[in-house]
Amino acid sequence: MKILVVTNLFHPDRGGGASVFSDMCYGLVERGHAVTVYGAYPYYPEWQNKSGANLRKVARETIGGVEVHRFGMYLPRNPSSFVPRVAFELSFMFSLLRSLFYGRRFDVVMTYCPVMGAVAYSAVRKLFYREPTWLNVQDIPADAAAASGISRSRLAKGLGQFAQSTLFNRADVWSTIAPKMVERLSGLRRKNQPLHFVPNFLNQSMEEAVGEHPAKLGRNPADPIKLLYAGNIGKKQGLLEFCQRLQSADLRFDFRIHGNGGEAHAIRDWVAAAADPRFAFGDFLDERGFVAALMETDFFVITEKSGVGASFIPSKLIPCIATATPLLCVCDAEGPLGQEVAAHGLGVAVPWTRFDELRPRLEELLADPPRFVALQQNALNRAQTYGRGPGIDKVERELAALAGGAR
Repeated sequence: MKILVVTNLFHPDRGGGASVFSDMCYGLVERGHAVTVYGAYPYYPEWQNKSGANLRKVARETIGGVEVHRFGMYLPRNPSSFVPRVAFELSFMFSLLRSLFYGRRFDVVMTYCPVMGAVAYSAVRKLFYREPTWLNVQDIPADAAAASGISRSRLAKGLGQFAQSTLFNRADVWSTIAPKMVERLSGLRRKNQPLHFVPNFLNQSMEEAVGEHPAKLGRNPADPIKLLYAGNIGKKQGLLEFCQRLQSADLRFDFRIHGNGGEAHAIRDWVAAAADPRFAFGDFLDERGFVAALMETDFFVITEKSGVGASFIPSKLIPCIATATPLLCVCDAEGPLGQEVAAHGLGVAVPWTRFDELRPRLEELLADPPRFVALQQNALNRAQTYGRGPGIDKVERELAALAGGAR
């Protein structure tokens, strides 16, 4: 098949699903397909033009057998603010629209949706070329913007929901990465489109990095307990509030934070001002550094602001459990992350309204090593669900069915 993938994130971007999107394309190439990516210049998670290229021009390169076209866009200084975020989305869409004059047709188009700009472009492209389109929903943008506070006014929220519903329904097939997100998206369909549950997977280079370390299954937690947060730091994580609450908890811990993103400066400044030796802030880790840090930690921290609901599930969950690292989560119990942790016994998860339960629950685990080891085993067991081969196989089959149906 000739496959076009539309995504704002691709190698060498890090975080936000970039490694999974890239590895999906590499896997399809390995299976003999011709994959072209229409994407952005590398910018994530720093929100800076990391290539130093002229963003008004379109660059072309080949990475891992994938033909990559780089399109420039506006990069806001504050991506957590509504107007700059809308400008970012629109600039990506209009930049991508230049490709309509290429005259190139594909058997199938797959669009990743962390951002609406890519979805809007694909909707316009479909008007021109009538290619079958698959929408891969990683985030439900309007929901996430409303819950995180990026969209605050009733008008902005309403317009976001309208645009999301309209553009999503231009696609022929939908997929998403968590059962709870499947439920949410089911209510948005207007044409009863096929809606597949296709979880993300541990990408190949990360899997290799994990294999370089001896297994830590059976290792008891340290004293003080070691906590790690690593990844993107934005509005929807609520990480600053977590740090502030954790500081006042009567708990012995060592909390390392590594990340970048729209709200990273707030965490960096808070750690510096607090001067609390239990907290340390560092740069965003590369894959091998991330895996090494996971191997050294007792609990991996994932936080989500209350109300985020079913809009996303963090991709960093997968390498975490692949290293037998239990989770420490503050999130809505009914959301995708809360359900994942509870259903499979992956660690400790409490909602913000019951934050005070965090300390006694952790202390119970620390006093019962067999229970802690059971969490490690549960993590490894659940990690088998997120295998690379089966994930790419499923996408390949569905893409072939979509392209074949169109022909």
